[in-house]
Amino acid sequence: MIGAHHSQQGSRRWLPAVLRWIAGLAVLGVLLYFLPFATVRKAIAQIPAWLFLGALAGYLLAHTLGIAKWRMVVNAAGAQLDFATSAQCYLGGLFGTLFLPSIVGGDVIRLAVGLRRSPRPAAVLAGNVLDRFLDVAAQSGLALLGLILLPGSMPENLRHTTRKVLLVCAAGVVVLVALTILSRRALLAGRSVRFRRRLARLRHALRSISRQPSKLLLGWLVGTLIQSTFLILTVRLAVACGLVLPLRLWLFAWPLAKLAAVLPLTQGGIGVREAALVALLTPFGAPGHLVLAAGLVWESVIIAGGLLSGGAAFLLRRAASSRPGT
Repeated sequence: MIGAHHSQQGSRRWLPAVLRWIAGLAVLGVLLYFLPFATVRKAIAQIPAWLFLGALAGYLLAHTLGIAKWRMVVNAAGAQLDFATSAQCYLGGLFGTLFLPSIVGGDVIRLAVGLRRSPRPAAVLAGNVLDRFLDVAAQSGLALLGLILLPGSMPENLRHTTRKVLLVCAAGVVVLVALTILSRRALLAGRSVRFRRRLARLRHALRSISRQPSKLLLGWLVGTLIQSTFLILTVRLAVACGLVLPLRLWLFAWPLAKLAAVLPLTQGGIGVREAALVALLTPFGAPGHLVLAAGLVWESVIIAGGLLSGGAAFLLRRAASSRPGT
């Protein structure tokens, strides 16, 4: 009976991930139905192996910089993590984003390792949240730059739609902040002393980071550099597929597509990212099958990078466990 109970719990734990993989493949299936697979495959076949491997190497190198950024932010909060531990957290997170059943993706893996290895777990939590915020801010900055450069060439219907989406997002942020402020007392009412202490530690960690604005600015700049690197690698792969577009179009569409992939609809945003990219670029005259081909190749880079990151995180974990006193 106990074994059956654990088996049911394990199945329920993996069920959301399986459903999200199915949803992602379903979205790709719909895209390939309307954009013939033969033309997409022909475009993908034009990419030489050396270019794909070069893009994969660039992807991993950019994430090496991401490890340093993540460590800087969490240590600014007081986490006191060394580079090897930070790399294990970060690389495990890349793997978890794609292959583990979690609503928030790789953040669970980052926190699972970081909270256990840091003398100040609240600092890891606060730093990870702020690091995510910096990544979103970097992507939003690129999208805003694209919007600034696009007004003359943006179709009228897409312009109105974009304006409405931005207004809805801004209104959502305002409502979320207002609800957080208004519900503060209700959340604290009746809470135990232990809970209040943990909340105080989290607040202290956030204040520690806020006292170091230069590191937040540096984190945003590094995040922007990393996201720009990913964007340029995607553009290079797209050109090899036969898709040549002005860079300002990519600055507008690519960050928005990546932000859309944050929604927990599919595993790792697979399918959502490609669908958003097709929807955003085709109004500008981009052939849909070429956009999808470029998106699928970049998705392959992400998956390959996730697998390699998972292997590296495993080796780092083995190395850490073999050290004396661990």
